[in-house]
Amino acid sequence: MPAKDVYHDTVCIALMKDGWTITDDPLILKSGERSTFIDLGAEKLIAAERDHEKIAVEIKSFLSPSPIKDLENAWGQFFLYARALQKKESDRSLYLAVSRNTFDTLFQEEAGQLLLEEPDFRMIVFDPNSEEILQWQPQFNL
Repeated sequence: MPAKDVYHDTVCIALMKDGWTITDDPLILKSGERSTFIDLGAEKLIAAERDHEKIAVEIKSFLSPSPIKDLENAWGQFFLYARALQKKESDRSLYLAVSRNTFDTLFQEEAGQLLLEEPDFRMIVFDPNSEEILQWQPQFNL
């Protein structure tokens, strides 16, 4: 099993503060003989519709010496995991969780904007100090 990201517990707390229940830590998806490990699975009851909204969250710290390499890895993981989810748990949407600092720097640059422009890309921006979700990209509608 892969090591937890440095922000793993922070994102768990932020999601719980936002009303989510952590259902899988990690969320394991089998793809043939192989398994993929998405950091978190969570769900939230939508009271107005009496239905469950389910998400999967891949957490990335972007702390290596090469932010572009981190971006490449995150991009590849996101779309691999998104396709695996489509086949195995199509009722679950995948989100990439990044800190406010990463969003305010790397994702404001042209390289980060390329990923934000991808039609199926979804992101959670969190504050590691307050352990709160600051933004859903695109806006999460409940």
